[in-house]
Amino acid sequence: MKTYTRQQLALRNGQDKPEIWIAYRGVIYDVSSSRLWKNGTHYEHWAGQDLTEELVDAPHTEKVFEKFQAIGQLA
Repeated sequence: MKTYTRQQLALRNGQDKPEIWIAYRGVIYDVSSSRLWKNGTHYEHWAGQDLTEELVDAPHTEKVFEKFQAIGQLA
C-alpha cells in the first residue's frame, strides 16, 4: 500500500480535491462514494483527518470501515 503524509491526507477533504479520505488506525480509506460524507463532512467530523480517537464517540464500531476501500497508510 502507498504511504501518505498527514498533509496529503488533509488535501483529500472533499473541498481541495475531489477525493474524500479519512484515516483510522494508520490506514487511509476512500469514503468518496458515501452519501454520509458528502462535501467532506459527516455530522461533526471532517474528512482529510485521522479519526481514530473520535470513533469512541461514534454510534457505530470500526466495522463501518469494511465498506470502504483502504487506499494507503498514514505516514
